[in-house]
Amino acid sequence: MRALLDRHPRLAALLAGLASAIGFAPLSLWPVTLLALALLIHLTQSAPDRRAAFTYGWLFGVGQFTLALHWIAHAFTFQDAMPHWLGYGGVLLLSLYLALFPALATLGAWWLQRKLPSLQREGSGVGAAPSAASDLTFPLLLAALWIATEYLRATLFTGFAWNPIGIILLPSGAAIAATLVGTYGLGALVILASAALLLIARRQVAAPAALLAPLLLAALWGWLSPAPATPPGAPRIRVVQPNIGQDEKYSVEREFANFRKLTALTGQPRPAPRLIFWPEAAIPAYLDMEPDWRARLASLLGPGDLLLTGADKVYFKPVEQDGILVNKLAGANNSVWIVTPQATIAARYSKAHLVPFGEYLPLRSVLEPIGLSRLVPGDADFWPGPGPQSLTLPATTGRPALNMGVQICYEIVFSGQVVDRANRPAFLFNPSNDAWFGPWGPVQHLAQARLRALEEGLPIIRSTPTGVSAIIDARGRVAHALGLNRAGFLDSGLPLPLPPTLFARVGNWAPFVLMLALFALAIAIRPSKS
Repeated sequence: MRALLDRHPRLAALLAGLASAIGFAPLSLWPVTLLALALLIHLTQSAPDRRAAFTYGWLFGVGQFTLALHWIAHAFTFQDAMPHWLGYGGVLLLSLYLALFPALATLGAWWLQRKLPSLQREGSGVGAAPSAASDLTFPLLLAALWIATEYLRATLFTGFAWNPIGIILLPSGAAIAATLVGTYGLGALVILASAALLLIARRQVAAPAALLAPLLLAALWGWLSPAPATPPGAPRIRVVQPNIGQDEKYSVEREFANFRKLTALTGQPRPAPRLIFWPEAAIPAYLDMEPDWRARLASLLGPGDLLLTGADKVYFKPVEQDGILVNKLAGANNSVWIVTPQATIAARYSKAHLVPFGEYLPLRSVLEPIGLSRLVPGDADFWPGPGPQSLTLPATTGRPALNMGVQICYEIVFSGQVVDRANRPAFLFNPSNDAWFGPWGPVQHLAQARLRALEEGLPIIRSTPTGVSAIIDARGRVAHALGLNRAGFLDSGLPLPLPPTLFARVGNWAPFVLMLALFALAIAIRPSKS
């Protein structure tokens, strides 16, 4: 190992990045990620110059993102307008870009350590041991900058927040710290724990204990903090997963067969009112324009039931063709509709955070002529909705009125952007279509929904066509789930929310404050000049 670090540090950084990817779902071997990050910290801390510090972080990121996000290539198998092999090139190009963010973190920590005058040291080789003074300072700087760069990754150019490093802590119980410092703050805890492993390898005791303490305390807190029990009188819910694949979803020939699947899994009305959850874009209907479809859905409902289903809202514009004005499709909203037993629409939510290349084509005038198009069917782009909203589910006999938040599919991955804080809901509904995500993408998506539940202290209901559909409690634990490629339903009482967490009250100011505290601590503990 020492020979690899000394002779081929770039290769070591790339291999460490690849190894770190198996800490994410579905493998969830999170200790491997901690060890891989420990290697990255060693390489960066001992880097001979700023170029090396940047390169190590970038190669680490390339390895991690390429393996963890390889499922994206699966989406191209459903798009015949482009060659399927292009998906692998797309994953690599995306990874080359995303790797810039950990590279900025490693470069920044390397540079800041040397800007602190008292931390200058002799020796500059890759294998040179860092000074004792930097053993705590460097990890603190890197942890602070990891918060900043992960936040930037989630926001720049519409953002790509998938697989933040802190998500690996879900199996350990330590992810409960997200209730205080959010997802980006969890990333800092991961960096500190990895640095502790490195210091243990250097046969130190006091410094590793200080760095590991927050993670160990969080893990203990997580294991001792159950979600509130669902009371017997809680509103009844049914989550439907029809197991309709991406190759069947948009088939005109299978439209009625698909609807029969949804109908059968919805079941007969019962005396107790139910909230029935169908997946994203579950039906090919324009519910505000097609009363026959509304009547068809209402026929499935008992007197107190409500159906929450995904379906598009479309917009037309008049266009002159051969001297005649005709209506042409101009755009659409990806929406969730609340259908009542009276065949009316109680409310509608439209997705705000859209997926580039999935729901709209960036730079359409440039990319379309060269053969690039969206990865899902349709010529018109989707338009964004207004953002997080709480929709009121009307009261019925046996069920009080409830406020529900909605985050459609990809929206759920954005920490701090999923709830209307001025009108806090009782739960979140996250309908999704993960059928084009391969075997890794859906379970990674579920993990991110679990983090949102933890951060906000709210239960989350997920309904997907092919899995993973789930009922997640307010502590981020999966109470009930339907696995991949299974048809079925989940019946349960609606889990209770918790009181608003610190993160639910202040949002991403919490990790920002932690970032400043880490910077301040790094400066405060630096030794005085001799």
